[in-house]
Amino acid sequence: RQDNVNHYGSTASCLKMLDLFIMGKYFFFFGLLFLAACSPKQPESTAQAEIPEAETSDGELKIFENYKDMEYLLSTDSDSLFVINFWATWCGPCVKELPYFEQLARENKNEKFKMYLVSLDFKDQIEKKLLPFLEKKKLEQEVVVLTDPNSNEWINAVSTEWSGAIPATLVYNKTQKGFYEQSFTYEELKAVVLEYQN
Repeated sequence: RQDNVNHYGSTASCLKMLDLFIMGKYFFFFGLLFLAACSPKQPESTAQAEIPEAETSDGELKIFENYKDMEYLLSTDSDSLFVINFWATWCGPCVKELPYFEQLARENKNEKFKMYLVSLDFKDQIEKKLLPFLEKKKLEQEVVVLTDPNSNEWINAVSTEWSGAIPATLVYNKTQKGFYEQSFTYEELKAVVLEYQN
């Protein structure tokens, strides 16, 4: 009988310890939930995506891997006139007309005028072809590179009139915008820009 009492007593003690253990686990679990709910939320990062760059003798070459990151170049609230030329080293007509864009920019250096030459060279050709080309030609206007592979999306974002062929040029100020999917002579290019300056 004494053995039975000891047995039941031991069993009761074990059950009591088990209850305390389970309750302790629940307290611990709910404590963690409480801390998680009451902890201050960390503010979301508002930093812009870092834009990769390639070294040139004249400084850094911006490489936009996502069109959204360079979209700010294609609109303005200022009084300046912007000329954005889309080109590539593998495009003969593009290379031929680059000196016309350079000349136009030089002639407008005292005006509210800004030009970007947006290279569409493939990413694996930047080091092999684009950088040597820029070193040789010594272009004065700012060159940036767009390597976003989702061209079907960003071509329409640039202009619904664009089939995707190059050379192509966007001319705009805060009140007007025109898109030209063509190559230019210098006289043709100058005439287009004058339409926005008058």
